[in-house]
Order: sequence, then C-alpha cells, then structure tokens
Amino acid sequence: MANTKSAKKAVRQIARRTEANKARRSHMRSSIRRVEEAIATGSKEAAQAALKEAEPIMARTAQKGLLHRRAASRKVSRLAKRVSAMGA
Repeated sequence: MANTKSAKKAVRQIARRTEANKARRSHMRSSIRRVEEAIATGSKEAAQAALKEAEPIMARTAQKGLLHRRAASRKVSRLAKRVSAMGA
C-alpha cells in the first residue's frame, strides 16, 4: 500500500490515466468494429466512410501510446486493403 505522499499521488494519477486509456481503447475498438461490420454487410460506401472515421482515431491512439505506431499503421493498412478489395 502507498505510504508516502508522492506514492499516493502516483496511485491517483495512474487511476486517472487508466480510465482515460480504457475510454480511448474502447473508442478505437468500436471504430474498427464498425469498419468490419460494414465490410461484412458488403456496402463499400459505408465501409469507406467508417474507415475514414476510424483512421484518425487509430492514429491518435498510437500517438497517445496505447498502440504502437507501426501496429496502428498495419491495422489501418489491412482494413484499407479489405475495403478496396470489396469492389473487385
């Protein structure tokens, strides 16, 4: 258990950051799910719109350190590839 003043403050900061990170991660996952659902329905326009909305969310998540920047780039690339393959 935290005994010093600085340790108690650190616990408060960690709790605050954890809540923010959970919200960011959930928002990112939801945006990815919307793209995947649009792909599953076969609507290319909806999938493109969802991807356009999801891409900056994933970039922000990477910028905040919740996701590695290359992992975010890879996820965006794979989703974009699946969306573009819908027309073919």
